[in-house]
Amino acid sequence: MHHPLSGLIDQIVQNAEKRGDFDDLPGAGKPLTSLDDPQNAVLNKMMAEADAKSPVVILRQQILASQERLKSLTDETARKDEMLVLSELHTKIAIEMEAFRKYG
Repeated sequence: MHHPLSGLIDQIVQNAEKRGDFDDLPGAGKPLTSLDDPQNAVLNKMMAEADAKSPVVILRQQILASQERLKSLTDETARKDEMLVLSELHTKIAIEMEAFRKYG
C-alpha cells in the first residue's frame, strides 16, 4: 500500500544515510528483536519504553481487580455495587475489542 508521504520519507532517509546519521547506532548490523508485528514495531517499542498500555490491557487489569474485590465483599449492597462496576468494565472491554476487530 502506498502512503502519500512515502516519497518524502524515502528522501529524508536517503539524505540521513548520506550524512552518516545512521553510522555507529547501537545495535547496528544486528537483527531487530521482537518484530512479530513489523507494521507496528516502532509504535510498540515507543509504548514499551514509555510503559504505556493499551485500553484493553488496562481494562483487563481493572476487571481482575474488581473480581478480587468482589470475592472479599460480604455486604450485599457493596457486592451489588461491585457487580455493577464489573459489568461496566466488561461492556467497555467488549466495545474496545469490537473496535479493534473493525478498525485495527
